[in-house]
Formats: sequence, structure tokens, C-alpha cells
Amino acid sequence: MAEKKDTKLNKKTPVNRKSKASNSLSKKTIKDTQKKNTIDIKPIPNVLLKFRNDVMPDLMKKHQFTTPMAVPKLVKIVINVGVGEALVNSKITDTVIKDLEVITGQKPVTRKARKAIAGFKLREGQIIGVMVTLRGKRMYEFFDRLVNTALPRIRDFRGVSPNSFDGRGNYALGLREQIIFPEIDYTAISSMRGLQVVIVTTAKEDDHGRSLLGALGMPFQENV
Repeated sequence: MAEKKDTKLNKKTPVNRKSKASNSLSKKTIKDTQKKNTIDIKPIPNVLLKFRNDVMPDLMKKHQFTTPMAVPKLVKIVINVGVGEALVNSKITDTVIKDLEVITGQKPVTRKARKAIAGFKLREGQIIGVMVTLRGKRMYEFFDRLVNTALPRIRDFRGVSPNSFDGRGNYALGLREQIIFPEIDYTAISSMRGLQVVIVTTAKEDDHGRSLLGALGMPFQENV
């Protein structure tokens, strides 16, 4: 009979891939569960809290609104800066964009000329303005900084005009200098630049819009 030779197996110990996969899946499941159980609490802007708790009930009584849905509220705030000088120096546009982004916390968009005007040496498609549209949380935060921080920094400030409404409850405000916003570094700016701020509301009448903004803290002039 032929002798049987002892054979040594040089195979590696098999890896239990199923156990590793199950462990990784379990860890991922735990992380996902932890994320779901973590409550993402975002602070509510002070102006929005004031509107809900104080302004809305007061306006309902003052104007005899029958439902809270009829009470006027803020929709958006549009900040616009003209850059006509950019026709000569294109770098001005970049400077304005940076300033507006610092002030609003949102990246601006450029506005271009829709048609050419030979008298102003303006060609169609040239950048003539920079604009930001704020909604939601950023809108309320900007309004808060505008009325409580920026406007009081204006020299000899005595309030804003209560007559700058458009007939449909929207308010337009012109600011001469961007440095009234503390976010702007006075020593780093190249020149003073004005801004136009338009506050859009759901009010159907100027009187309702004036009541809303005044209750939210807009410092209107008296006896104007």
C-alpha cells in the first residue's frame, strides 16, 4: 500500500467578513440614530419673537383684524447699491460686493444694463448695480441691526421719514454711508458709498405698513 503523505495546508485563516460588515453597519446605525435624536435648535431672531408675542396682538386690536393671517408682516428686504463708477473702474464692483456681503452675510448678485445708452456711454450687459435680497432669519437679523445699531450711528440722527411708502405698504430708505454698519472697517474702505434699502411687507395700505415697522422698532420722525 502506498504511504499517505501528510499534507500541510498553507491557507490563511478565513476572515469573517460578515461580522466586520455587521459591526460597521451597527456603528453607522448608531451614528444616524444619534443625529436624528439630536435636536437642532436655531435661535429665533429677537425681531421675530417681538412680532409674534407683542406686535401681532397689538396690530389686531389697533386695526381690528379678525384673523392673525390678516396682520401685515415682513416678506423680504432688498439692499441695492449703484456702481455707475464701475464703467470706468471695474474693481469698484468687487469692493462693493465685499462690503455688501459683510453687511448682510449673504453673497450679492450683480445687476446689468438691459439696453445701451449712448449719452451715458453705457453698453448693454454692463454691471450697473449690486443687490442682495434677504428673507427669513437673515431678514429679521438685518432689520434688528439696522434699526438698533446702524441708524443710531448716523450723525445728528432724528429719525427716518414716515412718508417713504409706495402706497402698498412697502418702505424705501436711503442710506448715505456704508460705514454706519459696524461690520465695515472704516480704515479699509476706498470711498463712501450709499445704499438703498427696500422693506417689503404684506400690508395692503401704507398705514398698516407704518404701524408694523413702527411697532418693530423703526424710528420714524414725529410730526412730519
